[in-house]
Amino acid sequence: MPRHKLLSDSEVLDHALELMHARGPQALTFAALARTSGLAPATLVQRFGSKAELLHGALLHAWDRLERRTAELGDAAAPTPAGAVAFLVGLSEQYGGIDNYADALLVLREDLLDPEVRTRGTAWHASLTTVLDGCLAGTPGAPPDIGEMVATYWQGSLLWWGFDPREPVVEHVERTLTRFLHSVLRLPTGDTGRA
Repeated sequence: MPRHKLLSDSEVLDHALELMHARGPQALTFAALARTSGLAPATLVQRFGSKAELLHGALLHAWDRLERRTAELGDAAAPTPAGAVAFLVGLSEQYGGIDNYADALLVLREDLLDPEVRTRGTAWHASLTTVLDGCLAGTPGAPPDIGEMVATYWQGSLLWWGFDPREPVVEHVERTLTRFLHSVLRLPTGDTGRA
């Protein structure tokens, strides 16, 4: 009698990502994944092929999740500077504390080494700037490339937060992006509806 799948591929890849974030991409082995998923190593090899294919599948799965979250938050983003900040604060929630952020950087290394995954990153960048441009398009004085500027500033603010994580990442992102937008767009300081 054939053995039934106990977990979907998506659920197994969730376990794979948890392993990668907890112990680094090098910790993703069929044996380690078998321990966390409850599936036999042979079953995992049957389903995913090689370790390289498993890693590639886990990276693509992570991008699927990020793209879904980006679309959800983007659809809900208000067309204001405050909406742009809330959108990026929502995306920053995934990092939690410094340990999670540092672990995510280990996975980012694998993303950068995989040409197909780099393509996903490029497409995600375009999605981010489209949402941010939509949030800020109606703001007087907004330069035409404001979405690109804000996305770039956000990534930089995350990196600098990583060196000095005294406050929660979402508070840091909200504070620094609000200050940035007030400065670039020359918004009145008390204008909370606009930034």
